[in-house]
Amino acid sequence: MQTTHDRETQRLDVLAELDILDTPSELAFDRLTGLCRKIFRVPMSTLTLIDGHRQWFKASEGMQDRETARGPALCNLAIAQDHPLVIADTLRDPRLSDNVFVHGKPHIRFYAGAQLKISGAVVGTLCAMDTSPRDFDADAVGMLCDLAAIAVDELMLRNLSMQDGLTGCSSRRAFRGEGERLTALATRHASPLACAVLDVDHFKSVNDTYGHAVGDMVLAAVADAARCALRGSDTIGRLGGEEFGILLPHTGLDQAMGVLEKVRAAVAATRVETPAGAIRVTCSLGGAALSPGNCFDDMLRNADLAMYGAKQGGRNQALAWVDRAPSIAPTARRVFKAGTISFNAGHSTIDCTVRGLSRETATIEVLSTSGIPDQFKLAIAADELSRACRITGKADNRIEVAFT
Repeated sequence: MQTTHDRETQRLDVLAELDILDTPSELAFDRLTGLCRKIFRVPMSTLTLIDGHRQWFKASEGMQDRETARGPALCNLAIAQDHPLVIADTLRDPRLSDNVFVHGKPHIRFYAGAQLKISGAVVGTLCAMDTSPRDFDADAVGMLCDLAAIAVDELMLRNLSMQDGLTGCSSRRAFRGEGERLTALATRHASPLACAVLDVDHFKSVNDTYGHAVGDMVLAAVADAARCALRGSDTIGRLGGEEFGILLPHTGLDQAMGVLEKVRAAVAATRVETPAGAIRVTCSLGGAALSPGNCFDDMLRNADLAMYGAKQGGRNQALAWVDRAPSIAPTARRVFKAGTISFNAGHSTIDCTVRGLSRETATIEVLSTSGIPDQFKLAIAADELSRACRITGKADNRIEVAFT
């Protein structure tokens, strides 16, 4: 029988495979939440995905925030069960007696959520909410489940797409396929191969300040600038959110870093004309070459870690991966695990999502770094791990720590 930890691990693995968190709005999903509002005549509807520390809305109607803490989220209750969750009056539900979303904004008095189930795991919900109590009969539950099934179909279709709809770059799946193909060729013919990871600096601030529509324009402009600076044989793909991957066939690391410097300069020189005025952004890049005995994932991981090193070093720069560079933690691997930060002798806790892990370090995502002390304890229930940590770097809502 699956334990709670096993189910959570499976759920996060499926969510990581979807690679949809922090991506821009898409019309197909916006239409579904719009339909929910119209069909059920409610003021609020969201298509919610839940990672280790937050609920994130791929689409929403009537909600101000794009994400909130996971703990008090009503959708967090819904993903713990296999059948739709309907709460006719939240004030009469003892589970919600002190819930901040019931007693404070957005003052949810009615909730109905249908699970988004993929590969046997519930990754989120499609929900309808009201500020007044109401009934929700079996026919309404059936319609909500049908809409949730359409959402699941759209999520699966999106994951199979070969091209990113917003930027025109290769999709993550297509990029990985090409990377594995080029790695096999480079290994067979003993030819050089390099790759890079590009991340737009302070992109969350762009979205928070100007809105996601402007953020979309910035991402498209960055992709265009990078594409124009690359060579005809190179490939750029969108890995997720504001992160892009670049493949540089028949290219050694020194030559690759020259190409990446051109990309960095092209992005920095781009003036993005938006309804909010002209915007300029920069990017951080990490480059890595294929080493003997390594696979594509190894090379991409090294480029990703080098990119984080570039961010920690001040952003707007390209950094090459160097084996055993102490500031980049070479043994870290990409993970997607739920974690808990605790301090004040365990009296204060914060949910987090662990995105990188090694014997000595971890990379953690949180809703906000505010109030988190320089030293704390990190627990990962699925791994039965609990380690004391100290912060070595911060970037946006991401924290780098070293185990002590």
